Amino acid sequence: MTEPALGSRIETVLLRRPLVACAVAGIVAALALPPWHVLPGLLGLAVLVAAIARAPGPGSAFLRGLAFGLPFNLVGLYWVAIAFSAEPEKFGALAVPATVLLALVCGLFQAGYALILNLARIRRPLAVLLGLAALWGVGEWARGAIVGFPWNPLAVVWSISEVSLQLVALTGTAALSVLTAIAAGAVALAFLERRPGLRIAGVAAPLLLGGLAFGYGAWRVSVPLPEPTGLELRLVQANVAQNHKWDPSRLRENFLGHLELSEQDAPVQPRIIIWPESAVPFSLEADEVARTYLARLAAKAGGYVVTGSNHVTRDRQDQLVAHNSVYVIDPEGQISSRYDKVNLVPFGEYLPMRGLLGALGLQAVAARGDFQAGPERTTVELPGIPPFSPLICYEVAFPASATDGQGRARWLLNITNDAWFGNSAGPWQHLALARMRSVEEGLPLVRAANTGISVVTDSYGRILAELGTGERGVIDGRLPAALPERPLGGQLGSLWGWVAIIAIAAGCLFVEYRSRGYTS
Repeated sequence: MTEPALGSRIETVLLRRPLVACAVAGIVAALALPPWHVLPGLLGLAVLVAAIARAPGPGSAFLRGLAFGLPFNLVGLYWVAIAFSAEPEKFGALAVPATVLLALVCGLFQAGYALILNLARIRRPLAVLLGLAALWGVGEWARGAIVGFPWNPLAVVWSISEVSLQLVALTGTAALSVLTAIAAGAVALAFLERRPGLRIAGVAAPLLLGGLAFGYGAWRVSVPLPEPTGLELRLVQANVAQNHKWDPSRLRENFLGHLELSEQDAPVQPRIIIWPESAVPFSLEADEVARTYLARLAAKAGGYVVTGSNHVTRDRQDQLVAHNSVYVIDPEGQISSRYDKVNLVPFGEYLPMRGLLGALGLQAVAARGDFQAGPERTTVELPGIPPFSPLICYEVAFPASATDGQGRARWLLNITNDAWFGNSAGPWQHLALARMRSVEEGLPLVRAANTGISVVTDSYGRILAELGTGERGVIDGRLPAALPERPLGGQLGSLWGWVAIIAIAAGCLFVEYRSRGYTS
């Protein structure tokens, strides 16, 4: 039985130029990520499936996976290079090599998937598809839990629409990434498999998942949300450029700029005023003057000021220890609450393997020394304020961990500073991840960003108010209500992910070893 013409042509390309085909497929697949959202680009995963299935040996499989993964991650993470321009005289020369190195590290995951499948002698296209999806899920977990870099899970492509984004409430992020990998890669079956049923399934899979995402999402958002709470908010976006943020001659000016915006008249007096990450450049424990200014704001509001600032202390060896923190200041100028960031940015807030990399002259971009991680997630409870879960910048990227898990938080507060990345894809990807946490938890998201994008969303992750990148101003509004119960994707997100990974991995082995006598 002869192969179909399309299959023959694709296989010819893979045989003659497999690395080129994989590299192009990786670039195309990355275009499905925010802010581009070219969903058909995900079909690049089908080329990766075909390339792995036809790889003659482990070395070839590894190189094909890397040829896909390096450009995929380089396109998705190109904006990291922009961070080095804040202090070009110190870090400018590192911009390109550091970004390529990050993309390479992430690309090694795709290379590893291909290598493992080849070493396990997985050859059937359907088995390769299932194995790749299962390994992709394991890789996303490992990037978050072990490497500490959970950025751009495959599930984030569904943030293309507030409707399709709802699927994460049902599946959680991990399981949705696995399902997306299967649906996208399944197209390979249409030109590699001989059996008509599998060819049809290969074409139908992405259509079915897309139909489920938009169909389920449309139903879910048609269900009315509870009435908003009575809490009036003000979010301040002062739009301080990163190269001005820590300039000693501008610290007072930046602080007063936040005060000026906070004191503008509002249609309804806000009860809580929220400033972005590191908005206060002074020590709030030591600087009584800064606390006095914030106390006046809190007193006028009859509530609180919530702001980001660095918390610096000394350890037992009298060494400085810095935390990236969220402070709550009350009308008496007292610190009602402080939360220290748990998930730090590798190479940004701390240097991994400092003993080795520090000896090579590397250092964290955002700090002269390493920040220290806080102990754990927390829920901030204040009189008259619905309890909230504070998330500083990058922390909002971690799936199924946006709260302390105690079920007390009624909204998510994300303060951030994306000024490092200018008007690039970075802030949009960050916002998409934040909205995923809102949907996953069934909680409204309040996000104050130094240079944008600041938003207030409802518990379906739908944006109700927004200040874009490069804008200066405030958002005034009422805090939306939380859903009565946490969605299934939030409750069982990690468990769903592992169930999907194990089941699909078992399916991969069954398909391959059940039919060793079949030649595709």
